[in-house]
Amino acid sequence: MSVEVRAATARLGEFVAEGSPTASARARAAGAVLDTIGVTLAGAVEPAARIVREMIADEGSGGIGVVIGASTRASAPNAAFANGTAAHALDYDDMCFVSLAHPSAPLVSAGLAAAELAAAPGRSLLDGYVVGFEIEARLGTAMNPRHYERGWHCTSTLGAIGAAAAASRVLGLDAARSGHALAIAASEASGLKENFGTMVKPLHAGLAARNGVVAALLAKRGMTASDRALDGPQGFLAAMDSRLPSLAGQIDDLGTRWEILDTGITVKLYPSCAGTHPTLDALLELRRGAGFTGDEVDRVDVLVDSITPTVLIYDRPASGLEAKFSLPFCAAAAIVDGRVGIETFEAAKLSMPAITALMPRIAMRVDPALDGVGAPLTQARVRVQLKDRRVLEAAADGARGYPERPASDEELATKFLSCAIRAIPREQAEIALGMARRVEALADVRALTRALAAG
Repeated sequence: MSVEVRAATARLGEFVAEGSPTASARARAAGAVLDTIGVTLAGAVEPAARIVREMIADEGSGGIGVVIGASTRASAPNAAFANGTAAHALDYDDMCFVSLAHPSAPLVSAGLAAAELAAAPGRSLLDGYVVGFEIEARLGTAMNPRHYERGWHCTSTLGAIGAAAAASRVLGLDAARSGHALAIAASEASGLKENFGTMVKPLHAGLAARNGVVAALLAKRGMTASDRALDGPQGFLAAMDSRLPSLAGQIDDLGTRWEILDTGITVKLYPSCAGTHPTLDALLELRRGAGFTGDEVDRVDVLVDSITPTVLIYDRPASGLEAKFSLPFCAAAAIVDGRVGIETFEAAKLSMPAITALMPRIAMRVDPALDGVGAPLTQARVRVQLKDRRVLEAAADGARGYPERPASDEELATKFLSCAIRAIPREQAEIALGMARRVEALADVRALTRALAAG
C-alpha cells in the first residue's frame, strides 16, 4: 500500500518502533543531549522553571524522575515538564530550521524521563531522540512556514509529537502503540507565538515534553486514537493550517535519509532568539575588525527576511525575556559590550544608559529579496554608519553554531560548564560533562541523571 493512501500514523509508528538510526545520526543526537543538559542546568534557576518545580512539589514528590539542577524527584511526566521548561528558559537551547522549532528541549526531556522509567541505556535515549527529530522535521517540511506564520509555536506543536515518538521508542512500544501515541500527542499539541517574551514560551517546551511522555504512557497501557489524527480531514495538519494537506511525499524516505544529518541542528552560542544570531555575528565581527564603540555609532540598519519581524516583536523590551526577542536591544548590547551572554539579559542591562541610548538608532526592515535565500531567520544584511562618516557593511548567512559552521568541542564544553555552574558545583559539572560526552556507552541513563541533581 502506498504512503499516499495509508494513514500517516501507521507509517510513522513503524518508523518509531523499527527505524535504525545510523551511527552518525546518533552522534549528532549525543551532541544535542550534551548541549541540552547544559542549558537545562542554566535554566533551572530561572523563575519559570522554579514555578513549575513548586507546582510539582505541591502535587507530591513521589517518582523516580530527576529534576535537573534541583533536589526534587517527580513522576516521569512531571520530570519531563520541569526539565523541558528549564531547558528553554533562557532561549539558549538549539534550533532546527526545517521544523522551525527548538527540538532538543522536549526531545531530551521526554527521552530522559522515559529512560529513567525503563532503566534504558544511552543508545536507546539517542535512538529515541533521532526518531523524534526526524518526525518533527517531516512535519515541519509539510506544514511550515505557513503553520509557524499563523502563530503556532512549533517547539510546542510539533514538539509534542516528536516527544511522544522519543518516549515511545525509549519505552519499547511496538509500531501500533507508537502510532497511537503520536495520535494522542496530536490532540495535546498547542502553543502560541503571542506568548513569546514571557514565561509561557519556555513553558511550551515543558508542556510538549510532558505531553509526549503522557501520550506514550497512555498508549503503552492500551489507549487508542484515530489513525487519521495527523492527516485526516479534521486532523492535525488541517486544523493547524499546514502548508501541505498531507504527509505524502514527506515520509517516504524515513529511515533511508536522515534530516538530522542533511539539515542538522543549530547550536546557540547566544542566549537569545535564533532570529537575532545572524545579525549578532555580523555586528560583532564588524566591531572586532573596526574597533568602534557605541558612542561612535550614528545608525545601524538591519535587513531581514519577512518572518524575522514576526518573532522579534519587541522594539523596547520591558524585561529580560522580552529583550531576547528584541533586535534593537540585542544589537545595542553586542555593540556596547562586545559580547552577548546570559548576563546580557539581566535587569541591570535593560536600563544601562549606553545601551538604551543606542537602541533608537537601530532599525530592522524587511528585504523581500532575502525570502527564500536560505531558511527563515537565517539571513541578515547589516549596515553600520559611524559618526565619522565611515560605513561598515556585512552579510550573514546563518551564524556560528549553525550546521555549516558548527561549534567546536571546546566551545560546547565551555558553554556547558558556564551553564551548569549556575545550578551545581563546578566539580559536579565537570563530572556531568564527562558522562554526557560518553552518553551512548552508558548502560543505564540513570547514572547520568543522578549526576545532574542538586544536593
